[in-house]
Amino acid sequence: MAERIGNIGRGKQKTVVVPDMGRLQPQARELEEAVLGALMLEKDAYSIVSEILKPECFYEKSHEMIYSAIVDLALSQRPVDMLTVTEQLKKRGELDLVGGPFYITQLTSKVASSAHIEYHARIIAQKYLARELISFTAMIQGKAFDETIDVEDLMQEAEGKLFEISQRNVKKDVTQINPVIKDAMVMLQKAANQKEGLSGVRTGFDGLDKMTSGWQKSDLIIIAARPAMGKTAFVLSMAKNMAVNFNTPVALFSLEMSNVQLVNRLIVNVCEIPGDKIKRGNLESYEWEQLDFKIKELYDAPIYVDDTPSLSVFELRTKARRLVREHGISCIIIDYLQLMNASGMSFGSREQEVSTISRSLKGLAKELDIPIIALSQLNRGVESRQGAEGKRPQLADLRESGAIEQDADMVCFIHRPEYYKITEDERGNSLIGLAEIIIAKHRNGATGDVRLRFKSDFAKFMNIDEDIAVREFTSGMNANHSEPLPPIPPSGVDFLQQGSSNEVPF
Repeated sequence: MAERIGNIGRGKQKTVVVPDMGRLQPQARELEEAVLGALMLEKDAYSIVSEILKPECFYEKSHEMIYSAIVDLALSQRPVDMLTVTEQLKKRGELDLVGGPFYITQLTSKVASSAHIEYHARIIAQKYLARELISFTAMIQGKAFDETIDVEDLMQEAEGKLFEISQRNVKKDVTQINPVIKDAMVMLQKAANQKEGLSGVRTGFDGLDKMTSGWQKSDLIIIAARPAMGKTAFVLSMAKNMAVNFNTPVALFSLEMSNVQLVNRLIVNVCEIPGDKIKRGNLESYEWEQLDFKIKELYDAPIYVDDTPSLSVFELRTKARRLVREHGISCIIIDYLQLMNASGMSFGSREQEVSTISRSLKGLAKELDIPIIALSQLNRGVESRQGAEGKRPQLADLRESGAIEQDADMVCFIHRPEYYKITEDERGNSLIGLAEIIIAKHRNGATGDVRLRFKSDFAKFMNIDEDIAVREFTSGMNANHSEPLPPIPPSGVDFLQQGSSNEVPF
């Protein structure tokens, strides 16, 4: 748009905005010629520009075809020069379209040196990016005038297309090892200064923290289980530990539950009042006192919740960046991955979309340098297998996409044998109220099992030692309790938590 000044009477002037009439798209024809000429003169020139330029980066169609021929030669490890490029174009049936052998000769005659080929290539790439953005904005503008298109859908599409453009053109330069060593030493010193020796975000589950050294920065952690195993209960217990016990800011994106439902579950977890009573508000006087006393732990806790339904990865990126910038978020939890989408991008199948989502989550974890924990559903393969070992989840049980396993730095499964009516292990030890956190994949550490207590009435996971201490205190206070307490399992290096019911209450 351009501004023009016009008289509107009695010497007054008014600025009128009028549209520009005709513009050339961003281009650099002379630089395109220089780069192509240099590629045919210098032996190693292609290796310099291969990660910067693609054939479509060239504005002139003839230049695009010439560069495509050069790419063909380079990929087949044949020499790139005026004669080989001419021959390759002849094979492709494009020699006459680009101007014949004479035009190829002209390109090489215009270049004195390839010294600035990388700089020239980056300018060409920038011009291409500018043309992509112009085309993108024109398309969005045209659709914005179409009243039959839903604005929310259009915004999703715009975000998706812009994300595609940015991902295609963002490249990270290599880094010499010295500053990386310095960063690694800083992390090592930080871990050494902590008495627990943990370098990552603490979960509050001692066995899990010991095995993982805490959730590590830039890691994508997948926590998967079949329905009713307590995935949400686990991450809520963990978020409470992080925020309340260690004052670690954590963000929770729930695609399945509303904010109020999540907070209700947190109240049940912290106050240890049965969920059905919280739902009905049917509390005894002592439970009201217990609620008033324990709920204070949640006030001012650095927990941030978002219940946007059908959240897209692009919305998540925007919100996550803001949370990290404004609130110093140290960990993001997503409940759960299969409910996300990648709106605005087209896919041949749901599996391809899930692959894009998991890849984007890993990229976001690296960008923000924080751990991202995503819950995931398992397929029904677990249900069809027989025996105690058959019911244990496996990596092959991850639902909808093998890319989840590939992109994740760590894959953990939640397994509660009691759910499958398995109440004793092979040694006769009780499995009632126990759950296993199975670390099936750990890119930077060991795999194994961690045992915790699961209290189904309170949808709460606890350390076994912590549960034993509570039981001993409770048994002293209730010596004449009419009902026996559930058995305490042998304390081992690994395992889960307490409860007498198989189902998570809500």
